[in-house]
This record gives sequence, C-alpha cells and structure tokens, in this order.
Amino acid sequence: MEGALPIKFDPASLLMLNAILACMMFGVSLTLRPVDFKRVLAMPRAPVAGLVAQFLLLPAFTCLFTWLLGIEPELALGMILVSACPGGSFSNVMTWLGRGNVAVSVSMTAVSSLAATVLTPLNFALYGWLNPHTRALLTDIAVEPAQILLMVVLVLGVPLLLGMWVGGRFPRLAARSEKPFRLIALIVFLGFVAIAFANNSGLFIERFHTFFWLVVAHNCLALGLGAAMGYSLRLPVADRRAVTLEVGIQNSGLGLVILFTFMPEAGGMMLITSFWGVWHLISGLTLAHIWSRRSGGRPVAVSRTSV
Repeated sequence: MEGALPIKFDPASLLMLNAILACMMFGVSLTLRPVDFKRVLAMPRAPVAGLVAQFLLLPAFTCLFTWLLGIEPELALGMILVSACPGGSFSNVMTWLGRGNVAVSVSMTAVSSLAATVLTPLNFALYGWLNPHTRALLTDIAVEPAQILLMVVLVLGVPLLLGMWVGGRFPRLAARSEKPFRLIALIVFLGFVAIAFANNSGLFIERFHTFFWLVVAHNCLALGLGAAMGYSLRLPVADRRAVTLEVGIQNSGLGLVILFTFMPEAGGMMLITSFWGVWHLISGLTLAHIWSRRSGGRPVAVSRTSV
C-alpha cells in the first residue's frame, strides 16, 4: 500500500482499544430501552426510511461514487468502510439541538447499532468487492468478514444489550452516568483520531487536498440521502431532520477500531475515517444550529431520553 505509514500495536494495546469502544457503546446504551425498538414497529415510516438510506443507499452510492470517479483504492475503501458503519450516538444530541424528533433518532441509533453487528462487515466486504478498483486491495488485506463480524458483535452488540439491561435495572445510575459517558466517548474518539493523524502525519500533509474534499463530498452525500428519503416520503419536518442527521453522522469510531485491529498499515483508510469523524461533528452541529434558528418551537424530545 504505497504511501501508507504502518501503525504498530501490541496485542495488549489492541485489546485495550476494543475494550474502550465497548465501554463507549455500553455508556451510550444506558438510556436505551426495549420501547426504542418497539417504536420502530409502532411508527415505522421515519426509522425504516433512515435505516434504508443508511445501510442500503449510502454504501451503494458510495461504491458507485468511488468507482465512477476512479478514486484511489485505499481512499475509496476507507469511504466504503465509513458508509458501512452504523449511525453515531452524537446524532441524538445534534437532533435535539436542531429541534428534530429525538424519539426517531434514538430508535434509529438503537436499531442500527444492533443491525450493524451483521450489516457492517457484510456491506464492507460486499461493496469493497463490487468496486473493481478496491477489489484487489480488499483481497490483499485478506480479512475474513467473519472476523470483523465477531469483533463488531463483541464491541457493539454485547455492550449495547448489557447497557440496556443495566440501564433498565438501575435507572438512576444510568441517568447520572449517561452524560459523563458521552463526554468520555467524545474524548476517547478524538484520541483515536489524534493517534491516526500522528502516525500518518506525512501522509496527512501530502494528501490533505485530496481526502479533505472526498470526506466533505461523502458527508454531503450521506446527509443528502437522509434528507431525500425524508422529502420523498413527506415526513414531518422534525422526523426529516432526525433521519438526515442519523444518516449523516456515522460511527467512524467503530471504523477506526476495525482499522487499528485488522488493517493498521492502511494509512489512506485511516485518514479518511479519522477526518470523517471530525468533519461530521462540524457539519452536523452547523446544520443543527441552522435548523434551531429557523424553528420557533421546542425540540421534539422523548421524556425519558437524556440528551
């Protein structure tokens, strides 16, 4: 992989990285309840529209986008990996700030995090193989989807279920712990980003003009797909905002952990995934601020959700 600067981690460090992500997922799951999953069945239109955009349209359009533009394989595969990740937990906060429907946002986060245990490795392997430019690179990496599946289940699925159980059993503890966990999650995530950039500083400076615009365009594509689904189904404004942010805010922290664990030599993929994590916070908060200025009402929230 030309231009990549290897990142070396010993087994103990890799185990710690995976444990940190699992703790982050546990923390943000403390306020999730089974009703968040039932809400999708009771009022399915908005959550299902967002999930279709997130797990079907975004990976497919990303694959097509990188293929038609002939984007460098390592950068393209990084974009495909990000598109295969579930929605990020910070989308709930941004939806609240942007006066969107927090119930829809929470429902999508819950379902997408659980669905990602299967769909993230499946979409990454499928669309990485479908793009002829990234197919050879994916083969060279030689990572079995089953390996990624097992890791995602352990660091995403199990902590999510455990967090929901603890939150339901000890609701007061969950209410007090949820905000600190979110802050710790943000700090740890930014730490991941700093490590990725520090170990690829030469590549970062050399490729900044390339990956910057790729990430911006890709994030615009994700936000646009979410908005388009909302408009096409004529969802209420608050629901549309929630869907837009859920699709546009990806759990790139999961992508970084996958890269640190299985592909530490993929410098180009690291840059895409790391900068995505920074940029989607900027774009999401900016969009939420614009929406909050346009709306005169209060955020559409759910009484039990702390955001």
